[in-house]
Amino acid sequence: MAAAGGAQGPNTMSAASFDAILAGARKQLAKAAADSVTAIENELTAIRDSSRMAAVFTRLSGVWERNKQYPTAVFYKAQAAKLENSEKSLTFAAQLFLELLEHEEDRALQMWEANEAIACLERVLKDHPDNEEARLTMASAYIQGTSEPMKGVQMALAVTKEKPDNVPANMLLGRMSIQSRQFDKAVKRFETVLTKEPDNKEALYFLAQAYEETGNKQKAIEMLERCKKVVNNPEFSREIDQHINSLK
Repeated sequence: MAAAGGAQGPNTMSAASFDAILAGARKQLAKAAADSVTAIENELTAIRDSSRMAAVFTRLSGVWERNKQYPTAVFYKAQAAKLENSEKSLTFAAQLFLELLEHEEDRALQMWEANEAIACLERVLKDHPDNEEARLTMASAYIQGTSEPMKGVQMALAVTKEKPDNVPANMLLGRMSIQSRQFDKAVKRFETVLTKEPDNKEALYFLAQAYEETGNKQKAIEMLERCKKVVNNPEFSREIDQHINSLK
């Protein structure tokens, strides 16, 4: 959510370049791993039939992943997916970029990861415009990692217009409402989620926050008690109990 907050303000920063990411990743490799990367890169250069390249990109991705250079690994996984032009593999690669984004603190890297996810999903939606998962993943990428978060909001709103009780879209819009301090809107979004998924712990937790911010402490406590039961973790329960006591 910190990433989403950053995306909403004026943003003149440029996304990181893959060349810079790759150069930094190379510096982290032991000699044996670096030799493996070089050998596979030479193999790619020698290939003239693009149909053979996807498997080699996948192997290259595996080397980077084993060496914990995840942005580089996902980039090459996406290259393979683009060659395969598979709806499933392109969507999966985009989701991996989004996972990286959500745990990334560097803004330039966030923007690069968002752009790479969007590029994969544009290919999916070109051939499969009704792919709801791809549309919502793209919406998340725009919201969390670009200077155009409203484009993502509009995509999520379009989904709820077609399906008002869609859980992922309402979760995304609810979190955005909290981030923008539109707590009344957040309450409606998370209440909608809970009509479909009464034990959705994220919705319970965020709804408690929204209720608290709107001054409805009793409902906030009720949601926190429900969340505590669903999570069923002693440490979490202790933290929730402390917060509940502060509301009484």
